[in-house]
Amino acid sequence: FMSSQRVPKPSICFGQVVIGPPGSGKTTYCHGMQQFLTGLGRKVVVVNMDPANDGLPYTCEVDVSELVTLDDVMEGLKLGPNGGLLYCMEYLQANLDWLQNKLKKHSDCYFLFDCPGQVELYTHQSSVKDIFTQLGKWNFRLTAVHLVDSHYCTDPAKFISVLCTSLSTMLHVELPHVNVLSKMDIIEQYGKLAFNLDFYTEVMDLTYLLDHLASDPFFKKFRHLNEKLAEVIQDYSLVSFVPLNVQDKESMIRVLQTVDKANGYCFGDLEERNLQAMMSAAVGADFQFDITLGVQERYMETSRKRVEEELMEL
Repeated sequence: FMSSQRVPKPSICFGQVVIGPPGSGKTTYCHGMQQFLTGLGRKVVVVNMDPANDGLPYTCEVDVSELVTLDDVMEGLKLGPNGGLLYCMEYLQANLDWLQNKLKKHSDCYFLFDCPGQVELYTHQSSVKDIFTQLGKWNFRLTAVHLVDSHYCTDPAKFISVLCTSLSTMLHVELPHVNVLSKMDIIEQYGKLAFNLDFYTEVMDLTYLLDHLASDPFFKKFRHLNEKLAEVIQDYSLVSFVPLNVQDKESMIRVLQTVDKANGYCFGDLEERNLQAMMSAAVGADFQFDITLGVQERYMETSRKRVEEELMEL
């Protein structure tokens, strides 16, 4: 006879894996998001996945440095910082039982994984991807939050490079993915944008960017290469960005809504499934123009001459 007792389903844990190049603001984002989510009433656990990250500003419940540190690996195996970090992540992959035991202590929590900043970990090296895959098998529903410095938008060549890196990361990591332009409050610190902000967040027709890039004598001879890179980016049509200033509440809400929609948290039973929650997840293209316009007005100096030129073209 079959037992009438139902086997309890393993609880689903939601969270974010925060990735991106060094200096893009991953640790600052985790600290700000931890405070923001705590204010919303969520139980938040931050997991430091970076063995080189010391002096953490946030309360860290799980720290990979307890298992392995970059300094010890570099000293013991005579490796450089890049090779040492790759070894650390492979060592963590080989000791996933340690990570599982640490995570089991925190049930019904929302997780933030603060990951290392080495780009090749997310573009072609497999250890971090395999760790994310194993987390999925442990019933974690994760969204990859990929942070990129917003000031790269001011340099067309760097922005194309960012687009290629973001696309490669999306295809390799194989998680629901949200690309974020961080540090929006200093976006024009290194120069003015050639186009409106929505051109960069929505990754519109890159031929305009190529024309702007061709005006530089150095990049003029690489126009054909840049055209092919732009074609790859636009053929996939996957990359877009959400602007973020960690100190701005409205900006944090927009990012959180996008993340919650990506990993399904907003449709779960951890919070009341009322109409307001469902509508907050339905933010689509109709509202995106108003959002980027508001961000642009707040953080970018609008040139009167630029506006007049656009009116003349119309």
